[in-house]
Amino acid sequence: MTTPLDAASPLAALSERTLPSAAAAETAARPAGAPGTAARRPSRHLGLSGKLLAFTVAFVVLAELLIIVPSIAAYRVNWLSDRLAAARTAALVLDVAPQEMVPPDLTRELLGSVGAITVALKRNDTRRLLASTDMPPEVDLHVDLRDVGPWQAVSEAVDTLFAPDGRIIRVVGTPPRLGGFVEIVIDETPLRKAMLRFTRNLVLVSLIIAALTGGLIYLGLAWMFVRPMRRLTQRMVAFREAPGALPAALDPTARMDEIGQAEREFTEMQRQIRETLQQKSRLAALGLAVSKINHDLRNLLASVQLLSDRLAMIRDPAVQRFAPKLEAALDRAIAYCEHTLAYGKAQEPPPERRMVALAPLIADVQATLGLSAEDGAAIGWVDSVERGLKVDADPDQLFRVLLNLCRNAVEALAARAPNDPLRDQIRVTGRREGSTVVVEVADTGPGVPEAARVHLFEAFQGSARRGGTGLGLAIAAELMQAHGGEIRLVPGTIGATFQLRIPDRPVDLEAHRALRSHG
Repeated sequence: MTTPLDAASPLAALSERTLPSAAAAETAARPAGAPGTAARRPSRHLGLSGKLLAFTVAFVVLAELLIIVPSIAAYRVNWLSDRLAAARTAALVLDVAPQEMVPPDLTRELLGSVGAITVALKRNDTRRLLASTDMPPEVDLHVDLRDVGPWQAVSEAVDTLFAPDGRIIRVVGTPPRLGGFVEIVIDETPLRKAMLRFTRNLVLVSLIIAALTGGLIYLGLAWMFVRPMRRLTQRMVAFREAPGALPAALDPTARMDEIGQAEREFTEMQRQIRETLQQKSRLAALGLAVSKINHDLRNLLASVQLLSDRLAMIRDPAVQRFAPKLEAALDRAIAYCEHTLAYGKAQEPPPERRMVALAPLIADVQATLGLSAEDGAAIGWVDSVERGLKVDADPDQLFRVLLNLCRNAVEALAARAPNDPLRDQIRVTGRREGSTVVVEVADTGPGVPEAARVHLFEAFQGSARRGGTGLGLAIAAELMQAHGGEIRLVPGTIGATFQLRIPDRPVDLEAHRALRSHG
């Protein structure tokens, strides 16, 4: 017989875990300079709205520059082209008039209408000065409008805007008829003043249009992006400060873009984290309760051990048949209490694996549940394990897995009492598939509801029975994972069928050779 278990409960430490509400209270009680409050300080950096406004202004100004500069260059070219057009008209008049027959007053009037100092016409190989003032000034700059590219027009326009007053330029353009060219010499000051007036008016109109356009763009982007992002940020801050509190009612978003997806994903994340915190709180409360129960259960088990020792001395055949089973059950109960609800710990102890015969282990499960024919069980039991099948596993942990699965099957079948062994049955099968042992526990009960299959192997989530905790399947899944195997619900079967796959451990060839050499 096993000695009574120690008084200390392994889950005593679990009851000392800090609950989320306590963590939130601790966070709220931090001093202002604590690291946890850094995110609450008002940010001195430019916010999203300010950045959006700055980018809007920058891009609108850039667009206006790309419009204004070519417009000024085009205005200068058009202004000079108008002067050349007027010069061509004057050239037609002066060209048909006999020489020395044009009165000086008419010449000055024609030059005044053109705004030029001199007008000259080149045709074929001759260049004729058609009109001129008494003393033509010296030319400072030559401008040829017959072939002006865009970059040249822009650079010359900028040069004109910053030119000094009184600069004289010579402008060459197309002739009134084919061949040659027309040239005029003018003072550039009227052109520069006209360009400055045009630039001022254009900038004023552009600023008005840019302000309206930028304002509309900013308001549109702020409504579509900044406002929902600010709302999402406020929800994040509120959730960080009180993750366990219920969120305020939110209108479901119908947006199908990235922001709508972010809102929906954040809402789902809140729900999952809140459920996780609730599970942690329940586990902490469970650990506190179990530590109290463990203290009293220790004394009860000690009394039961004394009674079992006395029963073992009775020579009655029935007592002698049941006494070893009682002793084995007590041994397991004591071992479980020593590791009281080990699921509440960080993890289960690593399995102590060895090759174990599967059939005797399943027989122990049947005896523990009282499903043998000698016990008059109302639920049938079918054992279909291959003869001599061995599994590489920890026998105690595998027993716990099988016991949890079979107990769930018994509870599912007992729900439709009175039971009939021919109708209500539990079938356990075992076979080897290469280096993997496959064990299936099936029942003819109502099966697992669809709603319970989503979180079937999660604690407090996967129970299909009213009042159940779902810890049995969660513990089974953890133990199977420790063995490198898996547990799953087989779909499309009558009732519920759970399949265990337990792979053999890889063979260490070096250790095997060393063992053979020493042997």
